[in-house]
Amino acid sequence: MFKKFQPSSDVSGQVSVKSSVQRAIRSSLLSQWKITPETLEQIWPKKESLTLVKCRDHISIYTLHGEPLFFQHFDGPFFPTLKLLHKYPFILPTVRIDRGAIRFLLAGAHMMCPGLTSAGGYLPPADAALPENTPVAIHAEGKEHAAGIGLTKMSTEDIKKVNKGVGVETVTYLGDDLWKLQQL
Repeated sequence: MFKKFQPSSDVSGQVSVKSSVQRAIRSSLLSQWKITPETLEQIWPKKESLTLVKCRDHISIYTLHGEPLFFQHFDGPFFPTLKLLHKYPFILPTVRIDRGAIRFLLAGAHMMCPGLTSAGGYLPPADAALPENTPVAIHAEGKEHAAGIGLTKMSTEDIKKVNKGVGVETVTYLGDDLWKLQQL
């Protein structure tokens, strides 16, 4: 999503978000992410106003004082930036890929089911299974922080059963142009 992203050409405009819309975003974040209102207050204080940065391909990036906090594609789920996810690693549910898939993730490829189900991979157990189209943090075997953020293309139980095809669609990853972006 953020391959070859250049703010000079891909950003179409910036606007301050109305307070009513900010309240709706705040409630959506609380329902989508695994965070408490206190943690959200640390990330984005109520007194602070968000700025919406409209980008190509219907991507909306929400910034606080120019720093990207989270983004959205069309009206889909809100994804935190990787920098925010590194500060608050418990925001999203976790999946892990094996060592062989790391180089593909860092090149922007989608994560295939075998990379998630092999010996170094991890998917949540059946009692905590994730449904299709759930935002997840993609961790790499042997690494401390998330290497990417993705969207499940099938439920985690189906990934285990089918073990073929794309399991997690990569949205952003370490080293892409959103990661390199300091201010917007």
